[in-house]
Amino acid sequence: MKFTITGDSAIIMKGLSELQASYDFSLAERSEINITCVQEETLNGLAISYRQGNGTITYAYPNQFFRAFSMLLQHLQQEDTPLETNEKMQFSTVGPMFDLSRNMTMKLTTLKDFIRKLAMMGHNSIMLYMEDTYEVSDEPYFGYMRGRYTEVELRELDEYAALFGIELIPCIQTLAHLEEFLKWDAVYKYKDTRGALLLESEDTYDLLDRMIHAVTKPFRSKRIHIGMDEAEEVGRGRFLNIHGYQSRFEMMSKHLTRVLEITDKYELEAMMWSDMFLKLASETGDQYDKSTNLPEYIIQQLPENVQFMYWQYNQTDYDHYDNMIGQLKRFGRTPAFAGGMWVWNTFAPNYHISLSASEKALQACKDNGIRDVFVTLWGDDGYENNVYTSLYGLQYYAEHAFSEQVDELQVKQRATFITGIDADALLLLNKLDQPPGVADGNLQQTNPSKFLLWQDPLLGVFDKHIEGLDLDEYYKDLSKQIERKQKEAHEYGKYHFDVPKKLCTVLANKASLGVNLKQAYDKKQLSELTQLVDTKIVPLLGDVCELRSAHRRQWLTMNKPFGWEVIDIRYGGLLNRLETTKDRIERFVHGELDQIEELDQERLYYSPRFEQSTGLGWGSYYYRMASPNVFFHVLPIY
Repeated sequence: MKFTITGDSAIIMKGLSELQASYDFSLAERSEINITCVQEETLNGLAISYRQGNGTITYAYPNQFFRAFSMLLQHLQQEDTPLETNEKMQFSTVGPMFDLSRNMTMKLTTLKDFIRKLAMMGHNSIMLYMEDTYEVSDEPYFGYMRGRYTEVELRELDEYAALFGIELIPCIQTLAHLEEFLKWDAVYKYKDTRGALLLESEDTYDLLDRMIHAVTKPFRSKRIHIGMDEAEEVGRGRFLNIHGYQSRFEMMSKHLTRVLEITDKYELEAMMWSDMFLKLASETGDQYDKSTNLPEYIIQQLPENVQFMYWQYNQTDYDHYDNMIGQLKRFGRTPAFAGGMWVWNTFAPNYHISLSASEKALQACKDNGIRDVFVTLWGDDGYENNVYTSLYGLQYYAEHAFSEQVDELQVKQRATFITGIDADALLLLNKLDQPPGVADGNLQQTNPSKFLLWQDPLLGVFDKHIEGLDLDEYYKDLSKQIERKQKEAHEYGKYHFDVPKKLCTVLANKASLGVNLKQAYDKKQLSELTQLVDTKIVPLLGDVCELRSAHRRQWLTMNKPFGWEVIDIRYGGLLNRLETTKDRIERFVHGELDQIEELDQERLYYSPRFEQSTGLGWGSYYYRMASPNVFFHVLPIY
């Protein structure tokens, strides 16, 4: 399909050219389809008018043009009929936050692919969350062996995003969440606790100056996110030994002032997470407490030259958002909001809680005049998941950004067209974490696709939770469903279903393995134990190898190699434990062992709060799944 583009098109032509290969169209000086571009900055939206080969796209900003063009292209690829439509943008800023610090740094080719898709959706910003994954002068251990981005790489990304009118915003940490940098002895002078910087230290503020300068230098944007979330331990390590006790509010307030002096020096506009101040104001110390009432002293003492960003990922109560946004508006400036698409700490997206929470949150944002909205894609505990599984959620946020109310069918149709992946296939992956036993909607964010894979077959930390559940058949059937979707997918989409399909194949043999081993052992059914070895463990050794190979191929296609070693080690541990299980059972059956002590142990609930009647519960992190023993020794916080 060929297009001739005329009119106010100078700012969009290079980006439009970049989209040709991905979306099966071409640009020509003469063609059967002629589109006139009209830029009207007062429009704050888009309008499309098309009839019999001639059309007009009216837009205010580039992201609105690209969204309008994608809507027209989608329409014409289905039928060449008249089209008249218009949309008003509900927010000034909308975009994802990519986590590039929790084990995974995406390749530039992957980020550019996302930029193209986001442009066609209508997003106009991307936050790049980088704790220590960028270069800082005179700090060789900053991001050492972590796949950090060079200034050249970040500048290249910014140049590419600018072709589509997408603003790249660096999102860093200037207080806590710096464990991976502070673990090195060479940087001890900056360290308060395991993850928090030492406050009231000129060395620290010299470091922060260099960090802020380095991370903002490659970008056009004058905005920077300075982090400062979840800093509960600040002042409780070396700082306490040096300066004695100080209130967290006083420490954070003074520190924020110093950091903002640096951002002012570089003429930057600072944003920061709001949770610490909400926690300090809450009687329960919980930022999720909707009864929180910010005291006047907090409002009066905090600097004005910062925008607070309220984050919330799992709350489905509209009144909660309405109250929290109202509290932050008391600072006299409009806060930003960050929701979440749950792709972290699991192999699967949790769309039920993500969409349920986002629906309430985004409506509250519209009602309260919030202008800057982001959706986070965190990567906690290794980022085993594929970030592309979030695409339906990114489309959902785009539709909210251009509509007062969102139509589910339209989201699906747009997502399928723009991503090249069937939206229902993306939603199907939600089932990886919704087997029997999971509470309706999985609002507890449990992650059985992860803990059933990594938990030890002889120790079965989560086995008590799954007793009596037919999980093997569930995952066997889900594997077939995913395989059907994979066969129906275009070549681009097939690749994204390989790991989920193979994971289900593994879980069809492993999910209930520990429960079955324990039952057969307790009853001294030696033939049943032998059968479990032959029909479950032996096939698993091959199936896990196939899963690992598919996962490695996926990772190295999308991401830099740094961080894969963590997942590789997990697979190695799983294979070794399966072999050990096989060996110990065979020796027991043959009379070489009088007992298998691991199977003699009583099975307890991982958490009594999450007994089977209330769902499987939240599945914690890998090191808790793999063993109840000392996986690593946690030293004092400083």
